[in-house]
Amino acid sequence: MIVIVDRFEENFAVCEKENRTMINIEISKLPTGTKVGDSLYINCGKIIINEADTQKRKKEIEDEFKDIWD
Repeated sequence: MIVIVDRFEENFAVCEKENRTMINIEISKLPTGTKVGDSLYINCGKIIINEADTQKRKKEIEDEFKDIWD
């Protein structure tokens, strides 16, 4: 499963799943350095930051905003 970190609330990361539903993940279970906007890959209880997907999504968002303001 892939989720995107939307925000942090108290001891949880609020994450959006691919089907646009939200789930809460305890911050203590996240990889060190996880931040808002990170793409996380969850498999068999292991959570890793998907750096390639995170960078791809970041670039797509930047490109969309560039188009809006140009």
